[in-house]
This record gives sequence, structure tokens and C-alpha cells, in this order.
Amino acid sequence: MREKFGVLICVWIMLLGNCLGRFVVEENSLKVTSPGSIKGVYECAIGNFGVPQYGGTLVGTVVYPKANQGACKIFDEFDISFKSKPGGLPTFLLVNRGDCFFTLKAWNAQKAGAAAVLVADNQDESLITMDTPEEKNASAKYLQNITIPSALISKSLGDSLKKAITFGEMVKISLDWTESLPHPDERVEYEFWTNSNDECGPKCDSQMEFVKNFKGAAQVLEQKGYTQFIPHYITWYCPEAFLFSEQCKSQCINHGRYCAPDPEQDFSKGYDGKDVVVQNLRQACFFKVANESRKPWLWWDYVTDFALRCPMKEKKYTKDCADKVIQSLGVDLTKIDKCIGDIEADEENPVLKAEQDAQIGKGSRGDVTILPTLVINNRQYRGKLDKGAVLKAICAGFQETTEPTICLSKDIETNECLENNGGCWEDKTANITACRDTFRGRVCECPIVNGVKFSGDGYTHCEASGALQCEFNNGGCWRETQEGKTYSACLDDHSHGCKCPPGFKGDGVNGCEDVDECKEKLACQCPGCKCKNTWGSYECSCCDGSLYMREHDMCISKNGKTEVSSGFIWAIILGLVVAGAVGYAIYKYRIRRYMDSEIRAIMAQYMPLDNQPSNIHHPDI
Repeated sequence: MREKFGVLICVWIMLLGNCLGRFVVEENSLKVTSPGSIKGVYECAIGNFGVPQYGGTLVGTVVYPKANQGACKIFDEFDISFKSKPGGLPTFLLVNRGDCFFTLKAWNAQKAGAAAVLVADNQDESLITMDTPEEKNASAKYLQNITIPSALISKSLGDSLKKAITFGEMVKISLDWTESLPHPDERVEYEFWTNSNDECGPKCDSQMEFVKNFKGAAQVLEQKGYTQFIPHYITWYCPEAFLFSEQCKSQCINHGRYCAPDPEQDFSKGYDGKDVVVQNLRQACFFKVANESRKPWLWWDYVTDFALRCPMKEKKYTKDCADKVIQSLGVDLTKIDKCIGDIEADEENPVLKAEQDAQIGKGSRGDVTILPTLVINNRQYRGKLDKGAVLKAICAGFQETTEPTICLSKDIETNECLENNGGCWEDKTANITACRDTFRGRVCECPIVNGVKFSGDGYTHCEASGALQCEFNNGGCWRETQEGKTYSACLDDHSHGCKCPPGFKGDGVNGCEDVDECKEKLACQCPGCKCKNTWGSYECSCCDGSLYMREHDMCISKNGKTEVSSGFIWAIILGLVVAGAVGYAIYKYRIRRYMDSEIRAIMAQYMPLDNQPSNIHHPDI
């Protein structure tokens, strides 16, 4: 009786959130392209298993089997295969809802060669989310091996598809996940709603396996600022009528405010739900303290290490074991204990209160009622909890051309630039392309290479512009090397265009032709000069061993004999010498005169001169 009463309370606790919550069905677009009678765009619900192609599209033809229309049995028993022939479109298998689990339908379709499965609803109702079986039925090994996408379609659409196929018409469909996740900017925000309980069966095992496998990618994305990650934990409150029952006391902390179901669903043994809540709180506080120290990625290390070192099966699911893990990671244990607070106090815990508030959906995101749940850019992820599938979904959340390198690996997406360069401009000589691969497809955008900006439409034309433009394909200008000399028509400055260098003529793009300075009498025209044209320049020499002065276009004799205009040059030199001597003589004469006048003036003050009177009377002493 005690166990039944406890189970009743657990069911109440778990269902309370589900009944009062707002569950949002995540949808993707289904476009029927033929036949014309049902052509159009429809909504379908993404299954919470398999691998939805987030950020991409999948085109195929629909097949409705003549036998095993519910796909509850293996199609080999009916000798039916849906494998596409070489060159053919993938096959989308249309099956009826009912008689078996959604996951079994998808698994049988996948084994028969189908690329996707469409489940037609059997009643007129709003779309629902196809989920995996409950824990007691979730032990089937095939669950983690489902890789094809699945979708639930309305009864009316299913009937229309069946009718068209029955009349022999080819039904062609495009499944589109490109807008299933918002992709507003260069950073993705995602939440992982999880649980520290490791005794909840296959779901807990697959959840921990995902954490271990995804840890490396998650930490790299977080450390480089590509993502912002927050872990969350679901708790429920105990109904007021049962607050003082032994069951609520064993499953809840803080006077029934925060509860979790018994891990083993057996109140007579093992750990209690209360222990799970405390460990969940410890993990949430660990993240809070690590995040404050700007190392939020340490959460992944703590969760994986705790699962390995402190499992419930080995009776190590304790505070002492958790503290050792925390200390090994260098996180302040005192701050974590302070964050946890008094679990016996009749008061709110700020961390768990915030977790309960976060469970309520806001905007386009519904309430979180399923564990585990991944929320990417405020939209709940649907599909297999697998490293590759989740990473693909996260990559779909980046704005185009801002994805990190990990999103462009061949395991995540197909590089459309590898085939025919994506139809974009390309310079094979310089190995430069305008094709830029993104997670959602390619874009044709003129690149920036080593600081040099290329401009153009990206499809038919791109050319370097600005400084350093000549570094790439010589800026599209003429360039040639002969006799060990290289000439270029590219202007390596902020100007734009091509111009033949001195010694050449032409448009600078299609070519530059050497100018014959000798033939066209542009240089070396002095008497006695010998002119020889060279590529891009000329050579000029003088007769009789004279020296040629290029800047004056004249020859000067080495032995002092002048050639052209040498007498004039010597006349100038002689004139300068004479002018200097005359100037010096005048200078000396004027200085001598000036000094003589000064001396005479001084002597006149102290000595009588001949022209002064001689009868000057001197008084007696």
C-alpha cells in the first residue's frame, strides 16, 4: 500500500507540469511539387527520434505499400524493398498510424531502404509529436539506430497522397528543415534539460552516452565564443495535501517545493528522489560558479566525471564523492555549498526556483516536459540525441557564412563548392574562388584574400581593388618577363586600372608593346651618340670613349677635349672665375677705404691737422 501511495504521488508530481503546461509541436515544411491537384506547402510534425536534416532539404517520391501499410512488421516478410535505383530519387514511405510504436514504423521503413517515413494520422486532430516509447518499452536496441527523419502528417493530407498514388500518379515531395530553427546571428544559444539520475533505464544511458560523446565539441564551441550553453534540471512540487507524507519527505527538499521521482520507482530500496534533486542542484550550482569564473565548459567535465566515479549502482551517489570530483576540477567548493544552501529549510532556493520558472515556455518555445530536452535558439530540438545529429542542429542555428569550421566538415554537411565551383566565379591561376560553403548551402561572394578586397557580382566577375591588388593575378593587368626583367601594368596603389609602364605602349590589360626609343627618336639624339633599343628601355653610348650623360642627353670627353658645346661650358667656367676675382678686388678696395676713413676720424680727435689754425692760445698752468 505504501509503494502504491508513493507511486500515486510521483505520478501526480510528474503529470502536474504536463497537464498545466503548454506543449509546442515542432514542425517543418512539407512541399508537394506533383501532382498538380495537391500541389502546395503543408505542415508536418518532426518526430522525436531519428535524424531530422536541420538546415537542409530532402526531395523524394512517396510510396504507399500495398501490404504492411502500418509498417509494424518487417517488409522482408512481404518481399518489399524501397531502396532507390541508381540515379533515382530517394523513397519516402507513407504509412498509417496505429497498431505499434512510431519508432518501430520508422525502423522497419529504414531497414527496407526508405529515406524518410511519413506517418498519416488516423483521425482529424492537431498535429502531435511522435516520441519514443516510455521507459518500460524503451529497451529495444533499434531505438538508437534510427537515422532516417520522420514526420507526422494530417489525415486529410495522408488521404490525398494515398488517392494520388492509387491512381498511378507520381507524388513528389520536398521535406524542408531550413527554417525549423532560427538562425539570427553568429552565436547559438542552447539549453540542455537533463537529470543526474542514472537508474532510469535506456533513456538515462543514452543521455549520458550523448554527454560523453558531445563534450569535446561543446567545450570547443563554448571556449571560442560560438555558443552560449546553459544546463537545466526539471523539478516538481509536492501537492499541498501530501506535504507531510513520508513519500513527499523522501522525494522532495525545502518543504516539498522541489521534488523528483524515485530513481528505481521502489521506495523500499536504493536512493530517493530527494537525493536526485540535491545532486541536480549541485550540478546547477557547479555551472553557476564555473560560469562566474568564466569557465562554463567545466560543467561537461564535472557531469561526465561524476557519472563515472559516483554511480548509484556502486552506492557512490553521495556528497563526499561529488566533492572529490569538484575539487579535482579546481572549482571553489565553498561557493557551491553556499549556493546549495539549507535543503531542509522551509524557504525558496533561488537556483531551483529559477529552474522551475524556466520550465515554462516563452515565445515560440513550449514548456519543457520531456527529459532529456535540447532547446536551440529558443526552439525545442526533435530527433535522436546523438553527437552528429545535435551538432548538425546547432550548426543550423548560425547565420549563413558565420558558422565555425566544425560545421563545415564532411561529416556534417556537403560542400557544394566542390562540384563545378558551385557556379561561382573562380580564378584557377591564383586559386581564388567566390564560392563560400555554408551549412545551409553555398553563397557566391567575392572574397577578401590577405587583406585584398575583391569586388564584383561573385558569379561571373570578381577583381582585386585597392592597395595590394597586384598581389593577385597582377590585378588583371598585363605582365611579362624577358631577359631576366619583369614589367607590369598594374598600379599597386589605391587607384583602379592598368597602365603600361614607361618604355611600353598599349591598354595595359590585353598587352603592352615595347617602344623603340631609337627609331622614334625619343632619346639618345646627341651628335656622336649611338642608340640601341632594348626591351622596355634603350642603351646609349658615345663615340671615341666619351661618357654619356643620360639626364642631359650629351657626351663628355674623358681626356678634357670637349665634344658638343664644351667650349661654351669652359667659357662659363672662366667667366665665373673672372667674376669671382673682380668681386673679391672690389670687396677688398671698399674695406680698405672704410678702414682709412675710420682711422682719420680717430686721429683728428687727438692730433692737430695741417689745415687747423696755429695761433691757438693755451692758458697758463
